[in-house]
Order: sequence, then structure tokens, then C-alpha cells
Amino acid sequence: MIFFLCFIPLFTAVDPLGNLPVFLSLTAGVPPARLNKIIIQSVITALAVAIVFVIVGKSLLHYMGISVGDFLIAGGGLMFILALKDLVASNESGQPTHDHDTLGAVPLGVPLIVGPGVLAATLVLQAQYGLWMTILATVANILITGVAFWQSRLIIRILGKAGSKAFSKITSLLLAAIAVMFIRRGIFMLMNQAG
Repeated sequence: MIFFLCFIPLFTAVDPLGNLPVFLSLTAGVPPARLNKIIIQSVITALAVAIVFVIVGKSLLHYMGISVGDFLIAGGGLMFILALKDLVASNESGQPTHDHDTLGAVPLGVPLIVGPGVLAATLVLQAQYGLWMTILATVANILITGVAFWQSRLIIRILGKAGSKAFSKITSLLLAAIAVMFIRRGIFMLMNQAG
């Protein structure tokens, strides 16, 4: 029961199903063999960042004077730049231009799977449920996201080439909106701290 109380808020923050459209947008046109490597890289990166952050995050942020609001603004800014790049800049094939060697790490592993919302949630949940329960719930959510990414090729087959292109642009716009929401929340958090 305690596990699920910790798992559910993180499931909402990680949002495996909600991340699928963005994943499809960022990996459009990637060959299956390369896609498998990208998925593995994204899961390993997300796990490493999340576990290290759960263990040392609170102390590190306090030491550096960084607040959760600062995290939200920085993560939102990065996501907005990525979304804008996908909306306006693409190569001759019409696919988004990303470095496939690092795509799994950034932006998929961080900040898509483990972004500022997840990091903030782990800080709160660790205070409520303890270190090990938070780590366990975080690992479970990241692995679920990896499985969802692995099954994404079925969605590509259903949509077809034209449908996935249109879907890619729509999800890039959605990613930009989510980025603005992160920035807005971060600003409000900083204003509340100042006031």
C-alpha cells in the first residue's frame, strides 16, 4: 500500500503514456536497430539521474542555493528550445534533426522521462515515504516508460508516414505548451518564495 502511495504521484509526473507522442516525434524515421539503442540509453540515463538525485538531490540543491522553481524554469526552457527546433527546423527528409548518438540521453532520458517535475516529486515523496520506497517507485515508473517506448513502433505502423509527420508537428507544439507551463509554475514558485 505504501508503495502505491509513492508510485502513483511519480506515475503522474513521469507520465509514460503522455510522453509517447513526444517520443514518436523525436524518433521519427529512426531505424529499428538504432531505436532500440536509443530506448535503452534513455532508460539507463533516466535511472542514473533519478537515483543519484533521490540520494543527493536535496543536499545538493540546498548547498547550491537552487530551488524547485529554478529547476522548473530551466527544464521548461530546454524543452521549449527542443520543441521550437522541431517545429521550424528539419532536414531534407522532413524529419527532426537530432543527434541519434545522444538522443536517448538528452532529451529523452532527461528532461522528458526524468524532468523537473519528477525531480521535484522525488524530493517531496522522499520526505513522506523514505529513501528506498522513493527509489523503488521511481525505478518502476522509468521501466514502465521504457516498455511504452518499446511498443511505440505499433503506433507508427497504425499512423502511417503522413499521419506520423502531422502527429510529430502537433506533439512538438504540445511539448512547447508543456514547457511554458513548467516555466510559469517555476516563476509562481519563486514569486511565492519571495513574497
